[in-house]
Amino acid sequence: MKNFDKYRVGYFQPPECEMKWTKKDHITKAPDWCSVDLRDGNQALIVPMTLEEKLEFFQYLVKLGFKEIEVGFPAASETEYELLRNLIEKDLIPDDVTVQVLTQSREHIIKKTFEALKGTKRAIVHLYNSTSVAQREQVFKAEKPEIVDIAVSGAKLIKKYAAMEHEAYGTEFRFEYSPESFTGTEPEFSLEICNAVIDVWEPDPEHKVIINLPSTVEMSMPHVYANQIEYMSDNLKNRENVIVSLHPHNDRGTAVAAAELGILAGGDRVEGTLFGNGERTGNVDIVTLAMNLFSHGVDPGLDFSNMPEVVENYEKFTDLRVHPRQPYGGRLVFAAFSGSHQDAIAKGMKYRIENDPGRWTVPYLPIDPTDVGREYESDVIRINSQSGKGGVAYILEQNFGYKVPKEMREELGYMVKDISDKHHKELSPDEIMDIFSKEYINVFTPIDITDATFQKAPNFDKSDSPDGMRVNIHVDIKGKPYELSAVGNGRLDAISNALKKSPYTFDYKFITYYEHALESDSTSKAIGYICIEDNSGKQFWGVGTHDDIILASVNALVSALNRQNRVDKFVK
Repeated sequence: MKNFDKYRVGYFQPPECEMKWTKKDHITKAPDWCSVDLRDGNQALIVPMTLEEKLEFFQYLVKLGFKEIEVGFPAASETEYELLRNLIEKDLIPDDVTVQVLTQSREHIIKKTFEALKGTKRAIVHLYNSTSVAQREQVFKAEKPEIVDIAVSGAKLIKKYAAMEHEAYGTEFRFEYSPESFTGTEPEFSLEICNAVIDVWEPDPEHKVIINLPSTVEMSMPHVYANQIEYMSDNLKNRENVIVSLHPHNDRGTAVAAAELGILAGGDRVEGTLFGNGERTGNVDIVTLAMNLFSHGVDPGLDFSNMPEVVENYEKFTDLRVHPRQPYGGRLVFAAFSGSHQDAIAKGMKYRIENDPGRWTVPYLPIDPTDVGREYESDVIRINSQSGKGGVAYILEQNFGYKVPKEMREELGYMVKDISDKHHKELSPDEIMDIFSKEYINVFTPIDITDATFQKAPNFDKSDSPDGMRVNIHVDIKGKPYELSAVGNGRLDAISNALKKSPYTFDYKFITYYEHALESDSTSKAIGYICIEDNSGKQFWGVGTHDDIILASVNALVSALNRQNRVDKFVK
């Protein structure tokens, strides 16, 4: 590409960069979460949410488990002002939930912000001003002392109005400060301005302050952001009474990684949105962050156990769509089309049930889909032209109870794949069952045994065999009825011998036979699978079902014979 040389590195590495965070390999505790869906997320929508939608969305965020929710910029937007008043006056804020509001460092804005908060039990007032080199030089045309003065003046005003409101209404306030465009600000200057604000607010164990460090524009690889966070965490004044908050954006597509490394580097809190909605490429995706913790055995403190519902509500409120491959939430994230993947998943499921049901180690699935409200049957094994024998067998067993023998799966798998390929479509479980049924189950043309009765026939082969059986069958062959009788060293052998007494030649030998019940109760239907082989070595499978396992095996044999002797080639 041309013009690459007009770009240069725009971020700053901290002066002291020990990178202690690199010695940690995973997060052991969830951060505090703050949803900014109603502010950051809303301002990024083509059509912002209505007041009614915001109220409903707020309640849904509470249901998911968020304890801190930024509801907007009440002094800058009448809808956001009304949202806050409705939440307070209708008593919609639970006692354990804190609303957060945003304000600039201007007295009339701060004053109106506190007016909007009247009567609430607790709130976070979030002050910000831009600090980056680009903003100072190009927008504000101000030197560093002037930028520090903006922050300090705002901090003093917030402290004053908070004291007045606490005295009047008993509201408990917490303060938050963001050096906006933190990632484009010299780390030493970020530290200077944050410490100046901390000096004003004088935090203590009961009144901790939040220092929020946003990658307002993501400018670096994630490890650089982590270095910046570690530097701030190590050098902020009164650190034990400071909550270091992260607010990553996703311009480089690495917001989740930056947040995770930032937590390792000292971050205590994360501001973000569901599925990363936000300006440009979005905010950090809290769903992915929380579920990443969950997949490592850490309680995220948020409830995404009904992910389809989360997706449905998100799409309703934002009019945006969750990508089908979005981590954890996309409708295809657990879907396996590849034959080798399907086979491994099916075997892993079986291994887990038989060996270690309390642990999740199934190949290709980082978490159990049922933990987020998804189903194995419809979400995991999906069948198209790329699928394999194991996947088709898994679908039939999980959805319909048919335990297809291992030796039969390859033939069946290729048949289903070929149909999917020719029609250029994914096949649903019902379509797969329809293919299986029409091709293999109770195929009664051109041969149909309509009745069979058995009785013991010991000594039939002059060896006193206890398994000797005599059969009398009524069979229709190409529409003509025959009454036939024979003996054999078992039921199926007896039927084969009887068929050979018809005017037709049957060229086959038995290869294998399986049977099982379709259901676990005593009235369940029986299933039989039979494979026969002709003199050329070609094999034919048949499947039979019946209430009686003996007649199920008869139907399986008839199905195999009919697949061998199709009408167009059946001769005497």
